[in-house]
Amino acid sequence: MEPPKLILFVVLGLVTAWFVVTWTRLFRKSSAADEALETPHTLFHAVIAFVCTFFDVLGIGNFAPTTSAFKFRGSVPDEKIPGTLNVGYAIPTIASAYIYIFVVNVEVDSTTLVSMITAAVLGAWLGAGIVSRWSRRMIQVGMGTALLVAAVLMVLKQFEIGPAGGDALRLNGERLGIGLAVNFVLGALMTLGIGLYGPCLILVSLLGMDPRAAFPIMMGSCAFLMPVGGAKFIREKSYRARTALVMTLSGLPAVLIAAYLVKEMPLEYVRWLVVVAVLYAATMMLRSAWFERSST
Repeated sequence: MEPPKLILFVVLGLVTAWFVVTWTRLFRKSSAADEALETPHTLFHAVIAFVCTFFDVLGIGNFAPTTSAFKFRGSVPDEKIPGTLNVGYAIPTIASAYIYIFVVNVEVDSTTLVSMITAAVLGAWLGAGIVSRWSRRMIQVGMGTALLVAAVLMVLKQFEIGPAGGDALRLNGERLGIGLAVNFVLGALMTLGIGLYGPCLILVSLLGMDPRAAFPIMMGSCAFLMPVGGAKFIREKSYRARTALVMTLSGLPAVLIAAYLVKEMPLEYVRWLVVVAVLYAATMMLRSAWFERSST
C-alpha cells in the first residue's frame, strides 16, 4: 500500500474509533431522552437500512430512499432525520470505503484524494453545527429542496445526461480549487440529507477527470465526513439514538453482501423506483413545511 493511502487507512481507523467512543459515551443519554417519545419501529427500520445500504454500495445512494421511508411511516420526526441518517449510516459507509478504496484499488492522485476528502469533512463539520440548531420548518424546507435536487440528478443519470468526463487522475491549480470548493458544499449538504455520490461524480467529470476517480473520492469523503458530522448531531441530541443503532447493525451485513456476493444485477428499474420514492418524500417534506408555516 502506498504511504499516502496507508496514512489515510490509519487516520480513517482513528476517526472510526473516535466516533464509536463518542457515540457510546453519549448513547445512553440520547436513548433515554428518546424512550418516552419514540414509537417502536425497530423491524421496519432494520429492513429499510439493510435494503438501502445494499443499494448504496451498488451506487444508488441511501439517504434519499431512507428519508422517503421515514416520511411514509412517520417513524422519525422531520427535524431528527438528518442527524439520524448521518449517525446511523456512518459505520456501514466506513466499511464500504475500506472495501472499495483499500481492497478494490482505483487509481487517483493521492494529493487530490486527500484534499477533496478534507474539504468535504470541513463542510460537514460546519454544516452539521448549523443544521442541528435549525427549526423543524427550516429542516423540512431544506430537506425537501435537497431531495428534489437528488431526484433531478437521478433522472439525469438514468437518461445518461451529463458530462462524459476525461481521463485525468489528478486536479491542479484552478481545477483543484473549484473541486475543493464544490466538495466543501457537498459535505455541508450531506447534513441536510442529500447524498454526495451523484453530485461528486458529476463534479469530477466536469473537471475532466476519469469518472472512475469519483469512487474513492466520494466514498472516502463520506466515510470521513459522516462520523465528523454525526458526532455533532450526537452532541446536540439532534437524532434518534435507537433508530441510528438499528440502522448501523442492519447496514453492516448489507455492505458485505453487496460488495462480495453481488457482482452484477439489473438496477435500472430499482433506480426509477427510488426516483418516485424521493419525489414523494420531497413533496411530503415541503407540504409539512407549508402547513407548519400556515399554523404559525
